[in-house]
Amino acid sequence: MFLPTYGDSRHVVGGGHGVPTGSAGGERPATLGYLTQIARAAEDLGFEGALTPTGAWCEDAWLTTAMLARETERLKFLVAFRPGIIAPTLAAQMAATFQRHSGGRLLLNVVTGGESHEQRAYGDFLAKDDRYARTGEFLDIVRELWAGKTVDYTGEQLRVAGARLARVPDPVPAVYFGGSSPAAGEVAARAADVYLTWGEPPAEVERKIAWIREPADRAGRRVRFGIRLHVITRDTAEAAWAEAQRLLDGFSPEAIRAVQAGLARSESEGQRRMPALHGGRTDGLEIAPNLWAGIGLVRGGAGTALVGSHAEVAERIVEYQRLGIEEFILSGHPHVEEAYWFGEGVLPVLRDAGLWRHPATRDGGSTAAAQIPFATGVVR
Repeated sequence: MFLPTYGDSRHVVGGGHGVPTGSAGGERPATLGYLTQIARAAEDLGFEGALTPTGAWCEDAWLTTAMLARETERLKFLVAFRPGIIAPTLAAQMAATFQRHSGGRLLLNVVTGGESHEQRAYGDFLAKDDRYARTGEFLDIVRELWAGKTVDYTGEQLRVAGARLARVPDPVPAVYFGGSSPAAGEVAARAADVYLTWGEPPAEVERKIAWIREPADRAGRRVRFGIRLHVITRDTAEAAWAEAQRLLDGFSPEAIRAVQAGLARSESEGQRRMPALHGGRTDGLEIAPNLWAGIGLVRGGAGTALVGSHAEVAERIVEYQRLGIEEFILSGHPHVEEAYWFGEGVLPVLRDAGLWRHPATRDGGSTAAAQIPFATGVVR
């Protein structure tokens, strides 16, 4: 489900917002061979794409996915990257090149960057709100370039003169974007194709959707919505919750305290909302039916998991879908095994309900209408 470009394990592997560089890793190094196993499993099982994280704590997403594109045939790659680290004209050019060489399998997750200390390590010294303003300007430039225009642009943060692409991407990659601060909402409403949120209880997700949808509607734009979750699904609810408990038993009090101390320094509003769901406790972690906040005790970023039987997990997915969530980005530990648990357990339930069909079947001419795309990966 997730391309863990920092390593994988039978236990939860940390990393992300507020967690020191080098803290990630696991018993399964993020070799190209292992990542290929995950990507091929996802492709065979019927996942639509794979999201790859960005940050100092993992491998570079552009390079890794470019290599994996040679090892797969249909799987799309949702590449996370940061506008403050790459020039807009170069990013537009890289996207066009990726589309040509992969057969149009690139999607882009634009990550503004929530941690100033990590941004400064890359030479970016802008404050958080200024970074969001720059992201908006970046997307303005990139979209004009993708439209085949010659771009002269002078903004508060970015400036280009006579920028033009020799070849535009075909198709133009969809832009995914997340963020929970007011500045993030403004950028999402006017520039994102898909707004992504981390897994929160349905009522909170519904409020987030309304928050973005209202200004997008005023601007005459349709924004799709996606959610990022971990998943623990088994043949029975008892087996799934036993697996959640096994993971929880692997979290030492010292590890929880250390990770939570690091996350408390995060500037990310989305990250602030994750610890609020568990409060550092190891009990009472089912914060909504089948929604477990235990992952966030030892990991930055998305900190919740859907836990239950295949039918229960499918029911929760349908619940989110009815709120307006159209895309689901899922992961588990370890990622190969959880891809099979979900792919062989939950996807058939959704297929029988008419909500999902294997992409290879759809490509073959299916006329099925409502389909839920599933990706593999982490949103940062």
